[in-house]
Amino acid sequence: MQLLDRIGLVLLWLAAPLVAFAAANKNDPYLLVLRGAGNIALLAASIAIVALLLRRGRWRTLAGKVLVVLWCLPPVLMSAAHLKFELRKHDVLGASAIEARQLGPHFMVGYSSLPEVARLAERSLIGGVYVTRHNIRGRTIETLRAEIAALQDIRRAAGLPPLIVAADQEGGIVGHLAPPLTKVPALATLTGLAPEEQQAKAEEFGRIHGRELAEVGVNLNLAPVLDLKPPVRRNRLDFHTLIGQRAIATDPAVVSTIASAYVRGLEETGVGATLKHFPGIGRVRTDTHHFSANLDTPVKELEATDWLPFREVLSHSRSALMVGHVTLTAVDPDRAASHSKRVVQGIIRDKWNYQGVVMTDDLVMGAIYQNDVCKAVVEAINAGVDLLLVAYDGVQFYRVFACALEGSRQGRLDAAMLQASAARLERGFLIAQARAASRTLSVARQN
Repeated sequence: MQLLDRIGLVLLWLAAPLVAFAAANKNDPYLLVLRGAGNIALLAASIAIVALLLRRGRWRTLAGKVLVVLWCLPPVLMSAAHLKFELRKHDVLGASAIEARQLGPHFMVGYSSLPEVARLAERSLIGGVYVTRHNIRGRTIETLRAEIAALQDIRRAAGLPPLIVAADQEGGIVGHLAPPLTKVPALATLTGLAPEEQQAKAEEFGRIHGRELAEVGVNLNLAPVLDLKPPVRRNRLDFHTLIGQRAIATDPAVVSTIASAYVRGLEETGVGATLKHFPGIGRVRTDTHHFSANLDTPVKELEATDWLPFREVLSHSRSALMVGHVTLTAVDPDRAASHSKRVVQGIIRDKWNYQGVVMTDDLVMGAIYQNDVCKAVVEAINAGVDLLLVAYDGVQFYRVFACALEGSRQGRLDAAMLQASAARLERGFLIAQARAASRTLSVARQN
């Protein structure tokens, strides 16, 4: 029995700092699984352990006192983290109408709570929403359609532009609304066909995705992937990017042909496409979901290979462009492309003369979030990025928006860049399609 008691004490000593760390960081995206019931369980466990230690008389020794104090920390740290989150949330929700209308259109957010995202939509604190698996888990697609329609009704009643509504339907392993939507094969499966067949099938895939997304109220698809397929698996620990399975081909011409046809099919249905992940993640070995990553390839080589599909599809479509979180070292070694003015303004806007919508990859990814996220937000806006995406953990919106709010109040945001970005969003394909989709949903609800 004494041996078991000693083992139990050792485990309590080892677990105490881990539980305290989890409590202090309860709002971190990596601890998303602990939200809600998990936090309550952590709190209850800490209180129960303190009670048990006191009952066993551990308070009588110095070591026992230290152990009791350690297990008292989690509730205190959790309360402090919750208070910090609520204060930040209060500050964001308390933003003035001018601040909201200036900054809000540049944010797209994933959500779990309809009432919460409805409040953000009504106050013009967001310009778009992102829907994914958890929005349909245990529910019907009709429920999601009604939710999106309700959000668009709220925007209409508030006299605001309709929301851009995005989803991730690439085909293959990434089809976050399939099922219940149709599970379409990856575009990479078309590479063995003749060019005419490639285009016909790719257009068909685009039309399938577009029709089904439009019926739900989604007006922007975060597809297709234009990164070149790496010749070998890039990293055995890459469990999330999986670009080898998502990329179309290693040949830029094949990627351009198939992607262009897919985008044509998608746009025929009134749904916008998003080309991703410029400047390309096929060559990097690090997973930006968790770590910073460098793309060290010379620009001339990228222009002759990896960037050809991006330029080709952009020149023949109204697609948005998603910029990833890799650092293009030959252009800007100090920051990821997603918030680099040298990349966004210097290459995409000035060199390519692309004046469409540029958006970031998810800012909750480790390459950004685990570094200086506030610096990244301010720099992205000042670089001319139009939409900042907070997808995986929508609750982080309050932190990300607070960064922009603070930057605005301190005069660190480029007003000219914000105005130019607002003009791009207003005249762009995305808002036009959002208006059309909103009207279609409204008519469907009335019938």
